Parts: sequence; C-alpha cells; structure tokens
Amino acid sequence: MRTTKPYLIAEMGVNFYDTARAEGITPMEAAKRYVDGAAEAGCDCAKFQSYKAGTIVSKNSPAYWDLTKEPTKTQYDLFKKHDSFGEAEFAELCEYTHAKGMDFTSTPFDYASADYLERYVDFYKISSSDLSNLPFIEHIGAKGKPVVLSVGAAYLSEVDEAVRALKGAGCEDVTLLHCVLSYPTSPDDANLRVIETLKRDFPDVKVGFSDHVAPDPTMMTLATAYLLGAEVIEKHFTLDKALPGNDHYHSGDVEDFKRAVANFRFIDRVLGSPEKTVLACEEVPRREARRSLVLTRDMRAGEVIRKEDLMPKRPGTGIPAKFESIVVGRAVRADLPEDTVLTWDMV
Repeated sequence: MRTTKPYLIAEMGVNFYDTARAEGITPMEAAKRYVDGAAEAGCDCAKFQSYKAGTIVSKNSPAYWDLTKEPTKTQYDLFKKHDSFGEAEFAELCEYTHAKGMDFTSTPFDYASADYLERYVDFYKISSSDLSNLPFIEHIGAKGKPVVLSVGAAYLSEVDEAVRALKGAGCEDVTLLHCVLSYPTSPDDANLRVIETLKRDFPDVKVGFSDHVAPDPTMMTLATAYLLGAEVIEKHFTLDKALPGNDHYHSGDVEDFKRAVANFRFIDRVLGSPEKTVLACEEVPRREARRSLVLTRDMRAGEVIRKEDLMPKRPGTGIPAKFESIVVGRAVRADLPEDTVLTWDMV
C-alpha cells in the first residue's frame, strides 16, 4: 500500500454499471473510466466489490436503502444487476489500476471471491456487513495480506471480536474504518469522534473513516475526519452524482475528490511542526513588536534610575522589560533624552 496520509480509497463499488447503461458502453469500459477519474483526482486506491447475488443474499431480503433514490425493492434484485464481473474482469482491472499508479482492491462477499482476489489485491477490504461473520474474517486474515475492516452498525465488543479473529488468524496489519451503515448518512449521525474512540481502544491498529455522508461544497466531512486522526479514508466514487442508483447520490465525483485532496494537503501545511520555536517569518515582528525599557524623562549622566523613570515600549531592540528590577537603581552613563530606548551600554 502507498504511504500517503491520509490514504484515500475511491470506492467504485458497482456505480460503473449505471454509467455503462447510461452511456451505452460496456461495464469494463465504464470501470476503467472510473479508474481514470480516481487517478486524476489523486486517489491512492481504486476499490471495487466482488460478489454474486446468490451467495450474498437470500432472494426475499428487503431493501434497506432510500427507495426514492434506488427503487429496487429486494437486495437480491439489486445485487443481481451488478454481479457480472468475475476473476477475469478483476484481473484486468487490477492490471489497469496498477498501470495508473494506484493500488487495487475489491471487497469479497464470499469465499470464492476472497480466494481468487488474493492474487490481485494489495490489501483486503471487509465490509461492515461481514463484521460478525467471524469464520469469513478468519479465512481472509489467514492469507497474510493487510486487512481494512469497516465497523459500521456495530458495538465496540463486536469490533473487538473481529480484531481478535483477524489477529488470531495471523493478520498483522489491520485498519479499522469508522463507518455509519446508512445511505446516505445524515451529518448529524456521522459521529466522527468515534475515530478517536477507536484510536484509544485499539492503539495497535490503524484507524480511518468510510464515509457515506453526501458531499458538501467544501468536503468538510473528510477534512474533519483527517483532523481527528483518520489515516485511511474511503468514499464512494462516481462520474455523475445525478445518475439513478443506490450509491451515486452520496458519492463524490472527480471534483469532490480533488477538493478533498486539496483540503488534506492544506491541513498538512497549517498543522506544520509541533516544535514551539521562533519561525523565520516571526524574527522581524518579534524584534519590532516586543517591548524595551524606555525613559519617561530626560536624564543626566550619573543620575540613578527610578521605577517611575521607565516605561515598557516598542520596539524590542533595547533592554527587555523583564529586566526592569535589574535596571532600577543603576545610574545612566551619559545624558539621555526622554523616550530613549535603553541598552545595556547606557547603564
């Protein structure tokens, strides 16, 4: 995996199928266009989903998404529309994605997908929906690749069980993604402080955020997640947010992702270094804006300085005001006019 901070995953999911239908192109052509868009936006990884409707859901499972956005009424019927890709297609997408300079992964939703993806993915991504599927988690963890696990709709105890399952199976590189399993997630439900909770309670794993909040003009949700310590950030990606379908309406497009990347880089710039010191840009203001001891009256050589003879004034080129007690009681060496900025050679 790349070492970018944050590591940005463009979750293609199955959005490209809708683009293929809308534009009259093949799903593979559309998928590659999505990869192109993610590369243009500055993403680190293009992520897809690998499943077959018959192995992920029973035929009568009801929808749990917004039916005004995606009118398909059963999970099976929705998944069936988007399950035509298999190993050959993901092998081709892996090669294409790597050629674009990005990492590649796809979330497996069954054992067969998990097994064939081992040859192609740079890490495994496990969906929140499989958080309690501990045998499946152990099967993936035993493969020795890094694992990124979303933890939406879960209690902390369930997260702990999943992490123990992964580590018990031999997985040494685990990333937990705070996630809200609601499409779209209301900003009021984003609960980004859970990122801090996960970092505190699981200090030996990386922590990030999988976002289902609809993009805002400033991509503030992702920027906030990064400020709270998210090391990996995943968001659904589309080439057209106006397309009908289950994910487009809460996905980010190329410009949204570019804005997010620009935010991350700006945050890095303004966070800077934790070292408290005087910066080069502060040297002149420090000298001119600090205060020195300044005479409040004309004084003749040999006169003893009293407290009332002094006032701290700018600039800070003379004796610093903090040395007032040392200066009081000393004599001036020469005649000095009122408003003289005292220096050590004058007393």
